[in-house]
Amino acid sequence: MRKGLIAIIVVVVLVFIIFLWIQGTYNTMVTKNEIVTKQWSQVENVYQSRMDKTKNLLKIVEGSANFEKSTLTEVVNARARATSVNVDPTKLTPESIQQFQKAQDAFGQTLGKLMVVVERYPELKSTENFKEFQSQYEGMENRIAVERKRFNETVADFNILIKRFPGNMFAKMFGFNEKGYFQAAEGANKAPDIEFNIK
Repeated sequence: MRKGLIAIIVVVVLVFIIFLWIQGTYNTMVTKNEIVTKQWSQVENVYQSRMDKTKNLLKIVEGSANFEKSTLTEVVNARARATSVNVDPTKLTPESIQQFQKAQDAFGQTLGKLMVVVERYPELKSTENFKEFQSQYEGMENRIAVERKRFNETVADFNILIKRFPGNMFAKMFGFNEKGYFQAAEGANKAPDIEFNIK
């Protein structure tokens, strides 16, 4: 009887240890998943800030009668496409991140093109609103790059956790899947090289 009681105690202790191990693994995954979600909201915030600030720029440019309408149309369309791509923070899959990045990068490229074209229009360059946007432009692009880098770091931390043992044993069971990264394009580590000549 004594041996049976000892065996029961050993089994209960082992079950309790396994439970604590699984619980710790699950809680770590939940914590790192929340960190990724929080950083994703920072990425969205900096992109939204760029969208909001460019509204004023577009209004300034639209007011110029002789401005190149094709360039303006291209920017407006790219902005509309970028704002239409929304990513569910609970589904940050590689495909959804790639789709979001593609739309945002296209808008960033057309915005950079617009800024270069504006250089040929002294009456636009001289407005206070344009000067204000111009002074914020590089900072906006740098903030986007910083937040994307931080997002990739948190995703790497999470993805490593769910791929390594013992995380890989429980990740699928608990519904944790690999998250997507922002992919660095050539020259993406710096803001667009745009020179302004203010007179």
